[in-house]
Amino acid sequence: MSDKRPVMIIVIDGPVGAGKSTIAKAVSEKLGCVHLDTGAMYRAVGYYALLKGVDTQNETAVSKLLLDFSLEVIFNQGLQETRVNGQNITSDIRQPEVSIAASNVAKWPAVRAEMVRIQRKIAENISVVADGRDMGTVVFPDASVKIFLTASVHERASRRHCELLRAGCDISLECVLDDMILRDTQDSTRQLDPLVKAHDAVQVDTTGLSIPQVVDIILKIAEATECGKS
Repeated sequence: MSDKRPVMIIVIDGPVGAGKSTIAKAVSEKLGCVHLDTGAMYRAVGYYALLKGVDTQNETAVSKLLLDFSLEVIFNQGLQETRVNGQNITSDIRQPEVSIAASNVAKWPAVRAEMVRIQRKIAENISVVADGRDMGTVVFPDASVKIFLTASVHERASRRHCELLRAGCDISLECVLDDMILRDTQDSTRQLDPLVKAHDAVQVDTTGLSIPQVVDIILKIAEATECGKS
């Protein structure tokens, strides 16, 4: 009889700037499993398109780009590294222009199909906390726990603005807010796999809450869900 622990998948969906990656990382550390930042994967495609001078609004051009695109997701001491064609681009993909490019390329079926394939492959044999836009609706519809994380757009913009300033980006709060509103519109209205709350997901509004408070809420939801299944 095998004593291998069953694979557990916790998904955290929500709009840009809701704190998904930060919260998912903290939850994964508490549970001793891997944090899968799927947004970084779409950013990698967007970054590569910009690097190659490809119009991210051109579906045919982006689809062709994938023929020369190899994505690796590596976990090094609990931290996710994103590599494209062998190059570590983990820090490069956090620039504001890459955010828009990522949202643009995420509309195309060829991109989404390849990202979903890689994401499911990663979670075949290891427990993960995965965050993104369609984790609970498309990628992992049978996930153990589904969370939909949200916050007011102004609070999300303020959080992202602080992150960018700490990273050395000279950008105004107004620009970040405009970018966030655009991203929200693109993500929620795209025809393929739009950002929506899964019917069985628990919505958690993080407006005014600290990271530890949100993590505690999600851990309690996960505990209650697992207890209900046992």
